[in-house]
Amino acid sequence: MGATCLQSPEAVAALASLAQEHRLVAFRELVTAGPEGRSAGELAERLGIPASSLSFHLVQLARSGLVSSERRSRHIIYRADFATMNALLAYLLDNCCSGAACEVEIQTLRSACK
Repeated sequence: MGATCLQSPEAVAALASLAQEHRLVAFRELVTAGPEGRSAGELAERLGIPASSLSFHLVQLARSGLVSSERRSRHIIYRADFATMNALLAYLLDNCCSGAACEVEIQTLRSACK
């Protein structure tokens, strides 16, 4: 994935990969980490998920395009793919307000969660 626009099958794959608690938590942690990402070991430790289980979940996130990985010597660094994340959000909000001009602000969305 990683494209600026998603089609329905890609959006479904991304949403399906997030529809599991450990994957959702791992993805959110990678978003928090920013472009530097986190090593698999650090991620497993921070989340309290066994490394073997986390590896399985990271592969699922990578298949959907939400996560990328890079080998650095003995470590694998995982990063959230912000382009795909933003494309997914754009896909979900594409027809917001029935096409009328509207703005969805993150602060508004966050306040709705409290």
